[in-house]
Amino acid sequence: MKIANMDNQDKLLKAIRQKLEKSVSLIDEIAAILNISYDASHRRVSQKSKFSIEETIALCRHYSLSMDSLFTGEENVIVQKTSEIRSMQDMENYFKESSEKLKDYLHMPDTVMYYSAKDIPLFYTIGGTLLSKFKLYVWLNLLSGTQNQDSFENFSINSSLIEYSSGLKAVYDKVEVNEVWNDTTINSTLQQVYYFFQSGLLSLPNAIALCEDLKKILTTAEERCSKTDTGFNLYYNELLILNNNVLLSAKQQQSLFVPYTMLGYFITSDITTCQNALDFFKHQVRSSKSLNQSGTRDRKLFFNRGHQKVEFYLQKMQNEVEISF
Repeated sequence: MKIANMDNQDKLLKAIRQKLEKSVSLIDEIAAILNISYDASHRRVSQKSKFSIEETIALCRHYSLSMDSLFTGEENVIVQKTSEIRSMQDMENYFKESSEKLKDYLHMPDTVMYYSAKDIPLFYTIGGTLLSKFKLYVWLNLLSGTQNQDSFENFSINSSLIEYSSGLKAVYDKVEVNEVWNDTTINSTLQQVYYFFQSGLLSLPNAIALCEDLKKILTTAEERCSKTDTGFNLYYNELLILNNNVLLSAKQQQSLFVPYTMLGYFITSDITTCQNALDFFKHQVRSSKSLNQSGTRDRKLFFNRGHQKVEFYLQKMQNEVEISF
């Protein structure tokens, strides 16, 4: 495939020139980046031949140029999307590809993540816990298109899936994190536990263990935001409806992840869009209460409400078992 017209090639060459010192040869630069000959590069710079789509992407990535800004108007944004999930293999591919998309940020010390946590952030439910296994079970049930009749107790996952998902978590553990939660952030996970318990697909002992894992997540989050200089900032927002948007922001580049299904995300690096998202995240933070900077009382009030919800569901499930006998 080729770029549609020479006007687009003009835009790309002009943008690259603006990135280079005047003493640097544009022809030599492009030849080196695309691994082509000097003559082939000269033909492209002189516009006697066109860049391919693959070459255009390579140049935009190298110079951190937004294809959205170059080749579309402000009202249009080019996005990628994550792979669709219908099977365990799809799930493996999803985590593998997601890790690949984020790995560049591991080498950018100034990266900051913003997470609007409508649900417990994905990174909390990655790893070797029972809850991480349960979330995979839930996601596959809801995304496969057919309701799985196998119980959670018969569900198994591949070791490679754990490996790929751990690679994704490595980015989360490396960068500075700003999360915005509210009182409903843990609701969907609790409702999922209760739903599968009521459906007879989850045993009471495992339901209790899952609730204990959820308590550990709350306890860990509370401990992290009570310490200083951890690179973790948690905010409580009572006003805004959160949406699971994620923004990774560094000097070199930005990436915005916008959910369209439970695990499906549209991804864009459009400069204007990412900047608008960053401004909105900062607005959320300003209108939220910092649980890091709050006193012990305010922090305890927030997390105690979460623990009380977990206890409510625990008692509800235990009571239903007692009544059935």
